[in-house]
Amino acid sequence: MKMKALRRKPPGLAAAALAVLAFAALWIWLELPVEREADARVGGPFTLVADDGRIVTDQSFPGKYLIVYFGYTACRDVCPATLNTLAAAMGRLGAKAALVQPLFITLDPGRDSPAVLHRYVKAFAPTLIGLTGSPAELRQAADEYRVVNVLHQEGAEYALDHSSVLFLMSPHGRLVRPVRADADEMVMAQAIARGL
Repeated sequence: MKMKALRRKPPGLAAAALAVLAFAALWIWLELPVEREADARVGGPFTLVADDGRIVTDQSFPGKYLIVYFGYTACRDVCPATLNTLAAAMGRLGAKAALVQPLFITLDPGRDSPAVLHRYVKAFAPTLIGLTGSPAELRQAADEYRVVNVLHQEGAEYALDHSSVLFLMSPHGRLVRPVRADADEMVMAQAIARGL
């Protein structure tokens, strides 16, 4: 009587699955502390002038989340598109919108006076606040948020290239999450809502 040999499944598939799970667990274990450490380095204190002329600091909105965006009013495409999407995303938040204060911090103090900022930001949303200050104050704020900008001078005219990301900050001044500036209004609203 012949005995049938038992067929064993090749160990490759199970070993590969275990390796993937082990790698994922190691990655999570290694990455989470790094993310927390990186979050602690984004954001910080600032004292700037609001578009209505009052002095505003990072402590001026107690209990509120801040959604912070850096740009300038003469920006032709990225800044207005981002602020338009942000205004629509805030509208999608419903009652949660009351928990969030959107801020637009200029990188162009030479052109963006409080009056110029006021006309600009109110065209997007009544709750959006524009902030300006001295070049040194704005440079410090941009540095706190790790925002990079490069000036391109062409005679008397100039333009700025700048990093384009929104920062959702907790009421305690910690970065909750960066929000992609090129997201559509639904994705942006969902990203903000998940951080509240």
